[in-house]
Amino acid sequence: MTPRGGSAKSTSSRKTPARTPWTHIHLSFFCLFISLVVSLFLGGIFYFLHILQLPDISSVIDYRPPAPTTILAEDGTVLERIYRKKSFPISLDEMPPLLPRAFIATEDARFRQHMGIDFLAILRAFIHNFKAKSPEEGGSTITQQTARMLLLSREKSYIRKLKEAILAVKIEQVLDKDEILLTYLNRIYLGEGAYGVEAASRVYFDKHASELNLAEISILAGLPQAPSRYAPFNNFSLAKKRQAYVLNRMSEEGYITPAEAKEAYRLSLLWANRKKKEIEEDGDETGYFCQLVRNYVSRKYGRKPLYSGGLTIQTTLDLSMQRKAVASIRKGISRWKIRHPGKPSSFPQAALTAIEVNTGRIRALVGGRDYSQSQFNRVTQAKRQPGSAFKPIIYAAALERGYTPVSIINDELLQLKLDGTDKIWQPKNFSNTFYGPTTLYTGLVRSRNVVAVKLLQKTGQARIKKLARDLGIQSPLTDSLTLALGASEVSLLEITSAYTAFANQGKYVSPLFINWIKDRKGRTLEKNYPGGRQVLSPATAYQMTFLLQAVISEGTGRLAWGLQSASAGKTGTSDELRDGWFIGYTPNLAAGIWMGFDRGKSLGKRETGGRTCAPVWLDFMRKVESGEERFPVPEGITFLPFDRKSGEYDPDNTDKSSWLPFQKDNLPWSR
Repeated sequence: MTPRGGSAKSTSSRKTPARTPWTHIHLSFFCLFISLVVSLFLGGIFYFLHILQLPDISSVIDYRPPAPTTILAEDGTVLERIYRKKSFPISLDEMPPLLPRAFIATEDARFRQHMGIDFLAILRAFIHNFKAKSPEEGGSTITQQTARMLLLSREKSYIRKLKEAILAVKIEQVLDKDEILLTYLNRIYLGEGAYGVEAASRVYFDKHASELNLAEISILAGLPQAPSRYAPFNNFSLAKKRQAYVLNRMSEEGYITPAEAKEAYRLSLLWANRKKKEIEEDGDETGYFCQLVRNYVSRKYGRKPLYSGGLTIQTTLDLSMQRKAVASIRKGISRWKIRHPGKPSSFPQAALTAIEVNTGRIRALVGGRDYSQSQFNRVTQAKRQPGSAFKPIIYAAALERGYTPVSIINDELLQLKLDGTDKIWQPKNFSNTFYGPTTLYTGLVRSRNVVAVKLLQKTGQARIKKLARDLGIQSPLTDSLTLALGASEVSLLEITSAYTAFANQGKYVSPLFINWIKDRKGRTLEKNYPGGRQVLSPATAYQMTFLLQAVISEGTGRLAWGLQSASAGKTGTSDELRDGWFIGYTPNLAAGIWMGFDRGKSLGKRETGGRTCAPVWLDFMRKVESGEERFPVPEGITFLPFDRKSGEYDPDNTDKSSWLPFQKDNLPWSR
């Protein structure tokens, strides 16, 4: 029978054997079995890896070793290095060629050949250690050690070793050998708190890794296996034994000749001065200043960039001036000790800050007598009553309002109600005497309290508070008339900075202690420039300077007299002689001194700011100032002969008269 539409035709082609239903079943079963086995195998692998909980190696790919933040003085001298771990990452190019080779020879001779795990090295290490009867040689590759350092704990277990091996293979797939080696050499712990070869070079030999010789290199390369055991500071004989092993391995690998190995072993080693290092890292001379920098950077950028971000910070500190400031503070405390012998615990604290008047740059800052004993910064953190050191702000506000140096204020008994209560306050002078009609000149030079209180009343608290704010005083100011006598607590930095406007022709410049900050790649994160504002007229600022010069030449600040350059300043003493102050300046530099007890105990009989602090200021300024600078007289100032005590005009210029500065648009007879 033929198919429809076709013809019958015989074929000679080979017939395909007919497949029975059982054949299809067997084939399907086989495919299913294979799929099941593969699935179980892969699933088992993934399950096993899940059980191991291997960490993500992306952190290794993007790894940036922690780098210390470096704080510099303005001249580039290192003041402090900040780190959680002592680590100074460098490139392979910055290492002597034998340095990485020494570590390879000792820790992983086949580093360039294997793919993360070296089974031959494991076997060799087992045989060597068995013969030596001590664990001199390890089986972990450099890649395994890197995986452990960056991703795993130091737990000793087979699971951890297995994780380490798997991670090492994965790392080798994403990083080249030099990248792995560089990470290892910058991260490996080498004892004495040092992480990486650069840190270890500084700790053990007080030099950079680039300067190491073969003897020193072989000491460092012997440390990774047991840093405490082989550290030369702990056990020199074991360190030398380990050094010999390293040199022999380098010779066996062909990196050096046997003769070079012997010569390096015999070479004398010059160790770093550990005591010197401890002193340098203590930072007692610059501790308070560096603390100020650290706090600022931590607040603005965070603790992680500060401690491991590799920032470089150039500050405004003049290291030479800083050291002189420390010496002057210690000398001032010693003078107090002589006047008041007693136990060291009863000695007062003291603080000093020096500010460049036309830029606001802080050139020196000493926050206490000993940073190692107390880190409380009495320049920036302590708020104390400045006493009469606040009075120049009141006088400046009065001069701006139209008063003159010969304006008369009656120094007399006052009975005033405070704070809207029935409580009576009677301000008194330090001498407990009232002097009657007093010129502003005499009132400031002699620091008459009643004159200051009356000026506050006449000028107005609002105007004086505004000027204080314009001069950089941010601390709360009382609404009471006691403001005139410095009852409101301020910091030494605030009050010293305020005085710079008097020296800077009325222009206030905010204190500046950082010039610039750069990240680890040298990119500038911030750059600071002096920025100021005119808060007083140049004429008023000069009048204040003239009056404050008289404070030193004939008033309460006489113990600060003696500089070649012109100088001006004001004493301050709080109630019961608890705080002594002297704030003074030359045409270039303003410096403030404070002395007192942290708990507010009296400094002692007759310990006023003039006696306690003015000599410290003079001692410091003599050390740092040179030349014979004078304060420039601005336009708008004219000098007229007036009796500075009575305030009377004396055209004949008798012996009782002085040539006093007046503003041309505000002469005494024009009011």
